[in-house]
Amino acid sequence: MRHRAALVEKSRLAIADGSKSFSAASRLFDKTTRERVWMLYAWCRRCDDLADAQDMGGALGDQSDIGEAVKHIRLLTQAALDGQPTADPAFDAFGQVASEVGLTMEDADAVIAGFELDADDWRPRSEADLMRYCWHVAGAVGVMMALVMGVKREDAFTLDRAADLGFAFQLANIARDVVEDDAVGRCYLPAIWLVEEDIEPGQHTKPHHRQELADMAARLIALMEHHAAASRIGAAKLPFRSRWAILSAARIYTAIGREVEAKGTAAWDHRVYTSKAQKIGHVTAAFFEALRNRPPSLEAMPKWTRTELAEMGRAS
Repeated sequence: MRHRAALVEKSRLAIADGSKSFSAASRLFDKTTRERVWMLYAWCRRCDDLADAQDMGGALGDQSDIGEAVKHIRLLTQAALDGQPTADPAFDAFGQVASEVGLTMEDADAVIAGFELDADDWRPRSEADLMRYCWHVAGAVGVMMALVMGVKREDAFTLDRAADLGFAFQLANIARDVVEDDAVGRCYLPAIWLVEEDIEPGQHTKPHHRQELADMAARLIALMEHHAAASRIGAAKLPFRSRWAILSAARIYTAIGREVEAKGTAAWDHRVYTSKAQKIGHVTAAFFEALRNRPPSLEAMPKWTRTELAEMGRAS
């Protein structure tokens, strides 16, 4: 038998340790939604740590056994959904929140597929490949977060916009972490982009290519901006407190991407982050944005959609 209060507390500690930005934004939700968001986050964080052999998003560990780690993640997730104890609080928390809001193994598999890509030492060849990766590791999480917030499955438009927010977050992360990723043998920049910049294989983070790297980061941030703008249209349909939390998170994460672009070739000299004071500023601005609730319209929605990207994943 699960003890919900204990799972909520462990999940609260996980988000406080794993993501100060999202922890701050999550406190704006109403109590029930906040607890559910924490439990979903705890599962995401634990899966990521197991797949990358790391602790709370720290330094990557031994990557030689990722395939087995992914199998373990899938087995524990299915057990949690079946109501079985897993001896892992994060998976038990996922089982708890899934039972409350109707999350399914299909929802979880969309995220786990992203870990499988890393296990296969996958590299994106095109922008479509890049966005497919963003769907699995972040867009699918955005959809589950929306379901946790009470969005109905039949509300495809709002779920699409939730995926857009996940895309925006991941594109900002890729731009910020490109040098750190390269240090552990990973590259999420499309191979076509590298060819267009005339960069030799494996050389994109070398000092003599720093301008080209800054140019590719700007492309990532342009994509981020478009998806973030689309996500605001979906956020307008959420209850006030959920809207405020989501807009706060959006402001915090897109600020990271904009800072990477603003720093240009110096963006990777030191890790870009938002200070506590900056977070408070973003949360305050988001309050008034949520209160007005009049997101700017877009001439065109983003090219990449969760439906198309999910189909790409199933076809591969």
